[in-house]
Amino acid sequence: MKVIASSIRKGNVLDIDGKLYVVLTAQNFHPGKGTPVTQVDMRRISDGTKVSERWKTTEQVERAHVEEKTYNFLYDDAEGFHFMEPETYEQITVGADVVGDGKVFLTDGIECFLKIHDGVAIAIELPQKVTVEIEMTEPVVKGQTASSSYKPATCTNGLRIMVPPHISAGTRVVINTEDNSYVERAKD
Repeated sequence: MKVIASSIRKGNVLDIDGKLYVVLTAQNFHPGKGTPVTQVDMRRISDGTKVSERWKTTEQVERAHVEEKTYNFLYDDAEGFHFMEPETYEQITVGADVVGDGKVFLTDGIECFLKIHDGVAIAIELPQKVTVEIEMTEPVVKGQTASSSYKPATCTNGLRIMVPPHISAGTRVVINTEDNSYVERAKD
């Protein structure tokens, strides 16, 4: 299926010259002069090689047909990351290269979308927002009340993020998995 380059997103699977690539990052650039372009970083599924590609935003790119199913994360071990399909209870093991940096968000039972091609998981799509607990953060500096001021914090999963001054250790917050940015205080 052909799509325009500007609609490519992280996790999409592209078919370029008969080889499958999973998109790691996709950014659209609109310079003041010249043609807008889409910069895409991909990983070739067959051998894991990372490739960068740049297309005009209106160019047609072939998107591969892959099966996308919802799976729940169970656990990880030396074999890889284990997921279970909630309807059939069928389990699948996914390699660490497919999960990549998203492993910090994998908690017991979290719902993810796995893209499967020929019975093998080739890409994972995490939920857009996840709730994490702040383990450690700096104390508030008196007089630092500007709404745009953020302070560094470490989450219980080891991730470092920037949070508003009113967030303290032990607080649960919602973050965006795409760029690890603070969204809001968790409502639970």
